[in-house]
Amino acid sequence: VFLGSGLSWEPRSRAVEQVHLRCTEGSLEWMYPARALRVVLEPNLASARHTTVCIKPASDFQGASIYVERAGQLHLVVSEAEGARPHHVSCFSAHSPQRVALFLQASPQRDISRRTASFQYELLSNQSAPGPDFKKTALLEAMCRPCDNLELLMAICSSDFVVKGSIRNVSHDSENHMSQVDVSVQKVYRQKNRIFQQEEGSGEWRGPIRTLLQCKVKKGGGDFLFTGNEHFGEAWLGCAPRFKDFMLVYQAARERGANPCEFELN
Repeated sequence: VFLGSGLSWEPRSRAVEQVHLRCTEGSLEWMYPARALRVVLEPNLASARHTTVCIKPASDFQGASIYVERAGQLHLVVSEAEGARPHHVSCFSAHSPQRVALFLQASPQRDISRRTASFQYELLSNQSAPGPDFKKTALLEAMCRPCDNLELLMAICSSDFVVKGSIRNVSHDSENHMSQVDVSVQKVYRQKNRIFQQEEGSGEWRGPIRTLLQCKVKKGGGDFLFTGNEHFGEAWLGCAPRFKDFMLVYQAARERGANPCEFELN
């Protein structure tokens, strides 16, 4: 997390402040944007092959535009107007996996009213990127085809969240090309952050899972095993088989010794 302010700079200086961020995901908050800020993403992983960068501006993003540097030229990634769009995520390929330079250009303004240009970022490795359509889909776990058995067995080992539950409701947001699945949870096997929580009054566990509108998710009865990954603090749907189908696949693999990890079934 980087916190900075344009007010701390020398008024007559023309220098561009430079910030180095070494995590594969994080956030930046630039208050009272003035002139420009260069942000270099340099993850501390020598062997990393991070090929895609995604940026999610805060809903109150104001006062600057974000560019990516490529071969000495600046290419617009997020304009000041786009920052106000909820759930707007911009992704682009990183030409150099070990070093990505972003350039925040402050918008001209007459007064020093409080504006904040803040965003979250993630560097995504090419192992999970599904090819050229990635930029359009923006978040990669939301692929619409069903998982095969091997993908399902891997999903329970490596996903950020694995929960058993049923679908309470599905809502669609056509403007942002997303659907949200409201899940009533019977068991949380794993979750990275507290997206699935117990409601105080009813004691019921619930949580929202996002997916792409083009996946045409519908409400269905019965129990499912929901798996997926988190991006920008939100759960995105990966494999979601019916629970009884998952049990058959897992038990058959376990009998053959072909399960890639142990899964607690009780």
